[in-house]
Amino acid sequence: MAVPNDLSIFNYTSSPFSTAEIYVNTSLPPTASPCSDWSTLPMTTVIPTIYSVICVLGTIGNTLAVCVLAHGGSSRRTVANTFMLNLCVSDLLFLLSLPLWAVYYSQGYSWPFGRVTCKICGALHTLNLYASIFFISCMSMDRYLAIVHPLRSQRARDPKRARLMCVLVWVLACACSAPTLALRDTYHLEGLGVEACVIFYPSHISFLTLVLMKIVLGFLLPLLAISCCYFAIGRHLLTDTVLVRMQSQSHPPNMPSFKLSESQESCCKPERPPTPCVSPRSSSGKPPMGRGVERVLWTVAAVVLAFFFCWFPFHCVTFIDILKSEGWLDSCWVTWTINNLTPLTLCLGFSNSAINPVLYCFLGNHFRGHLGSLCKGLCACLKARGEEHSRKRGSFSTRLSSFSRKLSDLKDLAIVEPSGPS
Repeated sequence: MAVPNDLSIFNYTSSPFSTAEIYVNTSLPPTASPCSDWSTLPMTTVIPTIYSVICVLGTIGNTLAVCVLAHGGSSRRTVANTFMLNLCVSDLLFLLSLPLWAVYYSQGYSWPFGRVTCKICGALHTLNLYASIFFISCMSMDRYLAIVHPLRSQRARDPKRARLMCVLVWVLACACSAPTLALRDTYHLEGLGVEACVIFYPSHISFLTLVLMKIVLGFLLPLLAISCCYFAIGRHLLTDTVLVRMQSQSHPPNMPSFKLSESQESCCKPERPPTPCVSPRSSSGKPPMGRGVERVLWTVAAVVLAFFFCWFPFHCVTFIDILKSEGWLDSCWVTWTINNLTPLTLCLGFSNSAINPVLYCFLGNHFRGHLGSLCKGLCACLKARGEEHSRKRGSFSTRLSSFSRKLSDLKDLAIVEPSGPS
């Protein structure tokens, strides 16, 4: 293997040093850096703790989501549920590798699990980075079609097409993760005395290409698509709300209106003359539809903000590292930022895997209802098994006591029975 140059090792998931420092200072202790006055954060304790919390919470949430989404008939196999299920599976695959990364940090960036595991865990991380963002983008476009164009999108929003789209997403995510699987390997860092799990870039061009691909395909383009979809959804819902309020203001509550809207058709029965329908108002003066739209808008805002705040800091630090590698930025604060904030911002990005099931599943009334019914069915099944086990134990105890009584009676007969003629 050729000796790496100053840009051949770049590992944003593992290394405590920047790219150039790894090669230049591999024979020197970390304190020999000209920026030694800048204190480093205790990554060996902070990162494993954060990874453990994310792994536990994310595994529980995504497992519950998978159980609810996968359990049920064809009525629950909608387009949205198909994308949600694949998103949860993608997050689960990555979360299962987090304990290994936690051990890696706790042992001072020493990888004890071998070369193959290093490649697989690195590939799972990159696969989740692309797959989760692609599935979130697909869900955003599906919500846009369902809310803004509900009639024209009926043919396009087909579960079979959604499953085909999921296959395409997995193929695209695997293709984007292939370079990581090929380039990641274990490497001995003499300055640290550890066997690190790092990425070998054959050239500076390959380094820039792969890192910029992660920023563009893994953040900027999906963020643009998600923002456009939810902006159109918000504008559509706000327009409908304004129209409903204008109509309600033009017809005061004490003046019945015989003009029916789409949301008021349920008030009238076809076999009778039209019944006056008055939009009920709450104590605050807002119709219930307005409150429902407001809740949808808040959920939409939470989805966009969660995606942005989880991944934006990490990609900012990655872009700063690109500028440093090009020689456009070179100072102690830049080095300190890359070395210390890269692992922390990556933790923030990983937390999106634990937040996804909360935003897309647990906030929905239907999902909570399905989860409650599933839990009730599981409790009923466990209760029935317990009762059956109790009945079996009772039946066994009854048979055992009956057998004991018969055995006692036989002993009594043997004692009382005469021994025969003398």
